[in-house]
Amino acid sequence: MPLKQYHAKRNFAKSPEPKGDESKALRRKKTRTLFFCVQKHLASHLHYDLRLEHGGVLMSWAVPKGPSLDPKVKRFAAQVEDHPLEYGSFEGVIPEGYGAGVVMLWDSGTWTPESPDVDAALAKGDLKFTLDGYKLKGSWVLVRTRGYTRPGEKPTGPSWLLIKHKDEWSGDLDITEFAPLSVKSGDDFPAIMAAQDPDLWLTNRRAAGGATGVMLQGIIEQAAELKLAELQKQTTPPGRRARKTKV
Repeated sequence: MPLKQYHAKRNFAKSPEPKGDESKALRRKKTRTLFFCVQKHLASHLHYDLRLEHGGVLMSWAVPKGPSLDPKVKRFAAQVEDHPLEYGSFEGVIPEGYGAGVVMLWDSGTWTPESPDVDAALAKGDLKFTLDGYKLKGSWVLVRTRGYTRPGEKPTGPSWLLIKHKDEWSGDLDITEFAPLSVKSGDDFPAIMAAQDPDLWLTNRRAAGGATGVMLQGIIEQAAELKLAELQKQTTPPGRRARKTKV
């Protein structure tokens, strides 16, 4: 069962994440057009999840600093469990449990392996590929390393480096800062959370520490303000809404 590890880590009674459709996965195994996405995920740490369709699932790597367009920059990427194909369109809030936080669909498109045998390239630890997304394009490579784990943390999976090849799409532009918003909704984290239930987070979630905790708390508070403003707009009679003053 290819998604056994994915299912074991989640409680779908509480998480809005998709379980996955095996029949769809079987149909997609024969497709020549392969999907990829990058999801910006603020959980215990802010990171970017690169997902490449292969064999009816989305192979996944967590990239803490996000992809870089600079060929001189090698970004650490921890391989994590495969995800269902349906996860490629997921954007929203995971309220508690594994991965609790906010997920944004930061980029999506298609990918093409530059190696004729993807499984052999993965086994070798050298997967070259081309991306055609909204934000990420051109030639890239994932190179497996001996492994790295932060002090006090357990290894999450094989360690890789994500590197951009030099081509017309490479450069020193910081794409994560230049294009920070969702390609699905056009929103940032506060608006994505506001579409869910930020009040639940404000009252019931254990406070996170460090810079991530400060960032998450700010996003929760912004989301609550957006939600309140929208509720007030919906409940205020049209005649009593503030009118713009002509200058």
